[in-house]
Amino acid sequence: MKVLIVGYGNMGKTYSNSFISSRFIKPEDIYLFVKNSSKTILENGVLEKNCFEKPTSEIGNFDILILAVKPQDFRDLASKIKPFLNNHQIILSIMAGVTIATLQTALGCEKIIRSMPNIPSQIGLGMTVFSAANSVDRKELFIIQNLINTTGKSIYIEDENLLNAATAISGSGPAYVFFFMNAMIKAAVELGFNESEAELMVNQTFMGSVAIQNSHSLSNEQWIKKVASKGGTTESALQIFEIGYLQDIIVNAIKAANNRAIELGT
Repeated sequence: MKVLIVGYGNMGKTYSNSFISSRFIKPEDIYLFVKNSSKTILENGVLEKNCFEKPTSEIGNFDILILAVKPQDFRDLASKIKPFLNNHQIILSIMAGVTIATLQTALGCEKIIRSMPNIPSQIGLGMTVFSAANSVDRKELFIIQNLINTTGKSIYIEDENLLNAATAISGSGPAYVFFFMNAMIKAAVELGFNESEAELMVNQTFMGSVAIQNSHSLSNEQWIKKVASKGGTTESALQIFEIGYLQDIIVNAIKAANNRAIELGT
């Protein structure tokens, strides 16, 4: 199975490294289509001869093409590679906002899979939500999901519109986590800890909380009750969250991100 990765930014490198380190695809079977091959730093054994910058008929020989370019660059890219594509190829897009229908029309291909990964994919702890055109069969879906899972975990959805919600939740989600962590670090510093102590406390608290939540079948509400004893310190903090309608703020913020994802896709 030969794979062509179009674009070699953060996500292009992530997929290349993940495929090879998982031994799912051999380094010699991974090819790169980039803007400037002389400035491309190859990793994990990808061959220099497998890196090219001008579209040729060879593009039609790849089993899978991964589109890892910016959405605003897609139209120009599509016009260059469309003449060399065929309907036997599977196209996996990680471009936000570009719909399956748009991809099919612009590329002249039917087997389109659209996905939304997030930044922890770079360390194998990513979350990817993906959807596919009706022309993609079960075997092909299985192959693509195995590829995606080399970067973490994934969910397949039949309703492509839910990719906008996935963008708002798991795609943008790490920024929400970092925002909350940053606020906790700031509070720790104001209470007397130095910056490094504050960061260690907060980072380990998040890591430990996720780990213990994953190791048991308790709900988040049950874990909150375990930590927050009646009349205690945690309850005092949670009361401030409730007074400030923090849960509603978070929900509304995610809905705003979802609405923006919809706008960008139109």
